[in-house]
Parts: sequence; C-alpha cells; structure tokens
Amino acid sequence: MGKTKDSGVEERPKWDNKVQYLLTCIGFAVGLGNVWRFPYLCQIYGGGAFLIPYLIALVFEGLPLLYLELAIGQRLRMGSIGVWNSISPLLGGVGIASMLVSFLVGIFYNTILAWVLWYLFHSFQNPLPWSQCPLNDNLTGYNVECEKSTPVNYFWYRETLNITPDIETSGSLQWWLVICLASAWCVVYICFIKGIESVGKAVYVTATFPYLVLTIFLIRALTLPGATDGLVYLFTPDWEILKNPQVWLDASTQIFFSLSVASGGLIAFSSYNEEKNNCERDAVLVGVINSATSLYASIPIFAILGFKATTAYNSCIKGNILALTNYFEFSEQNITVENYDHWLEYLNGTSPGEVASLDLTHCNLQTFLDQSASGTGLAFIVFSEAVIEMPGSQIWAILFFVMLFSLGLSSMFGNIEGVLTPINDLKLVPKWIPKELVTAIICLVAFLTALIFTLGSGNYWFEVFNSYVGSVPLLIVSLFEITGVIYVYGMKNFSEDIYFMTGNRPNIFWKACWMVISPLMLLVVLIAYVVVQAQTTPSYPTWNPAYELFPQTEVKPYPGWAFAIIILLCVVPVISIPLVALYKLICCRIRRSSAARTDLNPYCNDGFEVEAQEQKNQRA
Repeated sequence: MGKTKDSGVEERPKWDNKVQYLLTCIGFAVGLGNVWRFPYLCQIYGGGAFLIPYLIALVFEGLPLLYLELAIGQRLRMGSIGVWNSISPLLGGVGIASMLVSFLVGIFYNTILAWVLWYLFHSFQNPLPWSQCPLNDNLTGYNVECEKSTPVNYFWYRETLNITPDIETSGSLQWWLVICLASAWCVVYICFIKGIESVGKAVYVTATFPYLVLTIFLIRALTLPGATDGLVYLFTPDWEILKNPQVWLDASTQIFFSLSVASGGLIAFSSYNEEKNNCERDAVLVGVINSATSLYASIPIFAILGFKATTAYNSCIKGNILALTNYFEFSEQNITVENYDHWLEYLNGTSPGEVASLDLTHCNLQTFLDQSASGTGLAFIVFSEAVIEMPGSQIWAILFFVMLFSLGLSSMFGNIEGVLTPINDLKLVPKWIPKELVTAIICLVAFLTALIFTLGSGNYWFEVFNSYVGSVPLLIVSLFEITGVIYVYGMKNFSEDIYFMTGNRPNIFWKACWMVISPLMLLVVLIAYVVVQAQTTPSYPTWNPAYELFPQTEVKPYPGWAFAIIILLCVVPVISIPLVALYKLICCRIRRSSAARTDLNPYCNDGFEVEAQEQKNQRA
C-alpha cells in the first residue's frame, strides 16, 4: 500500500506500549451495547436463537473486517479518509462516510452517558428514588402512573425522560438532561485534550473496571429466586425465529456496532502502531474478548430478568389465590403458590361455573419473561431493580453506574477519534489553530445536535438513530471497504503488506472470507433488509399512561415526516461514496482532455525547452 514517509512530515504519535493499544481497542469494542443492546436483541429474538446468527456473523463478517481495518490502518498510518484516498482516489467517499457515521453514532451514544450521570447523581439518595412511588399532587396516595407500572419504570420514563405519548408530541427540553448531556461532553473533551496520550492513560481504568463490577453483579444475580428461568430462556433457542430476515440483519449490525468496524475509530487507533506488529492476533483477540463479554454480561441480565418475571408471576398467582380463597371461603394458607395449579384443576372440575365467574388472570411465566424489559431502558430498568434488592443499595448503584460510564466513555474515545484523526491527517484545519480548539468545536457541535434527545420525545428520536444510523450505513461502508481492498487494491498486494507487517501471509480462511464469503453475506443482508423494510411500515413502542393496556407499551407507526428523516439518516452518511467517485472521475476526464489538447498544440514549447536543457547539460 506504499510506505510511510519518514522525512518531511510531522512525526506521528505512538502508543506507549502494546497493552495500552489493546485495552483501547477492547474498550472501544466493549461498550454499552454489550450490556443493553446484545441482551435486548437476545430477548426480542427468542433468547438463545439469536446467538446462532450472531456467532456466524462474528466468524464470517466481524473478524475478517476487524482484521482488514487494523491491517490497513497500521500499514498506512492514516485516518479513514487518508487510508481510502491512498488505496484509490475513487474510494475517498468511503472515508467520509465512516467519519459521518462515527459522528452520528457519537451524538446519540453520549446521550446514554447523560442518562447514566443522571442515575449516578441520584444513587447517593437514601432510599433510592426508584425504589418507591412518589405521592400524588394531593398527597393523599401514591402517583397513579407509578402504581399502574412500577417505581423503576416510573423513574425511567417519567422522572428521567419525562416522555411524551408519541414522537409527534415533542415536549420541551428537560433542563436536567441538558445539564447531564453537557457534563458528559465535557468529560469526553477533557479526555481528548492531549489526544492518544491522555486516552491511553484513561483506558487502564475504563477498560478493566467494568469486568470487576460485572463479576460482582453476576454472583449476586445467581442467588436471586427465578434466576434459573432467565438463564434457560437465554440459552434455549426458538428455531422458528431464524426464518425472520430481521434477525440476521440485527445480528450482522450488532457485530458491526459492537466491534465498531466501519466507523473509522479502529483504523485511527491502529495507525498509531508500529508497522511491524501482528495485527492478525490483535484482531482475533479483540473480537473474541468482545463477544465473550457480551455473553458474560448477558448472564446477570437474564438472571435478573428471570427474577423479575418470577416475582411478577408469583404476584399474579397470589391475586388469583386471594380471589379463590374469598369466594370459596377457604382458610388462609390452604391454597399456596406451590399447589395453585392442582387446586385450580380441581375447582375447574367441581365448580367450573363459579371459577369462570371470578375472571381469574391468566398467569404465564413465559409471557412475563418476554415483557420483563425492552429497548434502551433494559440496563436502567433491570439493573436498577437488581440494585434495590441488594444490601447497601446506594454503594451498588454507584458502582454500577460508574461501570456504565466507564464502558460508554471508552467507546466514545473511538467515535471521536474516528472524526478527529481524518480531520488532522488531511490538514483540513490551518496549523495555527490548536488541536484542542478543533476538538472543542466538534464536541460543541455534537452537543448542540444531541439536544434533540433531551426533548420529551427524545427517547423516540434516540431509537430512530440507534436503529438506522448503526445498521444500513455500516453495512454499506463495510461492503465498500472489503471490496476496495480486495478487488481494487488487490488480494496479492494486500497479502504482501500483511507479510511485511506480521511475517506471515493470510491463510485460506481469511482469503475466502475477504474474497467471497464476507462480501456475499453483507450483500445478502443488505438486500434482505431493503426488502423487509419495503414490505412493512416502521413502528416504535410508546409509553402512554392513557393506553388501555398500560403499562404495556403501545406500538405506533412512524408518521410520514419521521419516515423521511429515517431515509435521510440511512442515505446521507453514505451518499459521499458515489459523489466523491463521480467527482474524481470528472476531474480525471478534464485533466486527460486538457493533456490531449496540450499535446496537439503547435505553439507548445515543452519539447524545445527539454532539448535546450539537454544542450546546456552537455556544454556543462
């Protein structure tokens, strides 16, 4: 791919050591998605069934792309735009697309850190504010919305988000979220003041501390009643769900989102490496640790899901027991949770009319497992409830939300680096402007854009960005990346570069993935997604206290204008790919036609000037 110039250019920063680089890559890959996105996808797609397409996508798409990005960044020692311009000027738009995706992901990703800060600030209260319902306005009882749902749900949807009934009702800016969002961006900026020097020091804490906290939560979660039901739900696949193309799409995009490929951050991080470094080992290590962390984090999540479902199931049965006991005038403790099914079967056989007249609630543990948590609130709702059950809940809450902040912050490092490195490498900003000011401007623009997430409808907009920015654009960018390196630059040249860096040429597995399997899978998933989206109207879950089935979420279709914004979010980040290619082709055509006209010009003195110069040289 061409050698790095050692003279005449500013010396590129380097990592202090290999551990620092690996921790930064792992910290970038292992983020909030491992805690709230991966378990959420497992939940909505039939538990263990999601693991099958996820692992297939990891082996045949995620790891090959991760290896490819680390290799080209390390060889060329540039950011995403510089790398793709070096491979081919026609591919310059791929780097711009990566930078835009990285910027857009960073905007909504840091919003989660704002929510985490809000919960962290409230974790110092005793009792925790999400452990009990507040009083109503008349101080005569508890808040009705809170009583209908749960204190944890109420604190998330009403106290934190102050959510509106749908996306069309914007609501006002929530001042507490604006302050938290500004604080989150200030922390990100402080960590980036000295570039990779300060980032490299921060990852020693942000990349390792979460594992300690996860282990503590795992031990506690496994002791809760009903934890086994949650784990069985996680590891039992629903094979029918695999027929849904959306499962395969979300598995692929989860790999990209989790490994953070196609966003430019990994290319930027590997560009600070020495050229002679085993990037194959790095790619496998980072990929395996990332996926193992997702599974590791899912165990306490699902153990707590099982606990929540069992608690709700027992409460449902106890309500039925009370109705049966009062109607048939049984003595207390005659019907228990353990013998409820036997009693119900007996009474249905002896007094079916009376039992039917009681209109008992149908209690199904599986239904409660399916409805225990949803969406971005999974980590906040499920883990917040787990914290309440623990002795010294304030300490546990502080530990947990500091862990979440660490996870998110280490991932934000990569998102911002994916924007800053291309800007610095391309010298888009004059040298007299300090890098600290450039970083401040980018963080400020991102903060102002992210204010949309602090509206009453902010969570709905968050879901829009999360669902569409992190899926289609990443698929398209990945497809162009792998096609550009293997078929434009060439597999043979790329193999020689890897041999130069690692001392070994890529084996048949990597070559098969890069040349056939990965591009084909990416293309199939992309086409399947377009077909599915064309056949269905995109919808979203809303929190509406006026809904007749509340506290269940009400599913509504997106309005037409919101659907137009969704299309823009899918198209705008990647529109630079064809536009830049078209611009370069037009420029090339103009230069060629100009050169042709010069050759045919009878008044051109180029030949005479060369000849005169040769005569001077001979005389000398």
